[in-house]
Amino acid sequence: MDLFSWQLALPATILCLVFGYLLGSIPFGLILTRMAGLGDVRKIGSGNIGATNVLRTGNKKLAAATLLLDALKGTAAAAIASLWGVEAGIAAGLAAFLGHLFPVWLSFKGGKGVATYIGVLLGLAPLMVPAFAAIWLAAAKITRYSSLSALIATAVMPIALYATGYGKVALLFALMTVITWIKHRANIQRLLSGTESRIGEKG
Repeated sequence: MDLFSWQLALPATILCLVFGYLLGSIPFGLILTRMAGLGDVRKIGSGNIGATNVLRTGNKKLAAATLLLDALKGTAAAAIASLWGVEAGIAAGLAAFLGHLFPVWLSFKGGKGVATYIGVLLGLAPLMVPAFAAIWLAAAKITRYSSLSALIATAVMPIALYATGYGKVALLFALMTVITWIKHRANIQRLLSGTESRIGEKG
């Protein structure tokens, strides 16, 4: 019976990873800006496909839609896979996060992952999303740096998850936090040099 379980577990895990990755790799920022006739979002601002760079087109509604869809693809992957257990949800959530960061359709050059990070959090531990939002908003009010607020919130989240009984999920978010910080290394360098744009500033 144990052997049979392992034989089922491996293909199921692979299926969750593929499902999550393909869902996460949908580049909504690029799709929406092209549909709106704004061209290739990768050719403006930071060149990123995420909501922050979409906002640089001047279209706030489009940026909000990008943020929502980038989050919901992580939510959908984690929540749907979780029907087969928390481990399946974790696998699909991680894959969706990686799919957003490294989409095969865009030569593995994607976004920085914060929206999808929140989306996976919603799918696996929905009660922690208000905590993430509160931390982000408090940090943003104090520092007026969007990037720093995201870094602080992602750093706190694995600890908060572990402290509230989400052991396995906390491990996932510890890994995702490390990756998020690596993807924000240019922002960290600008924060240290004092050249990072504050909320409300252009650039």
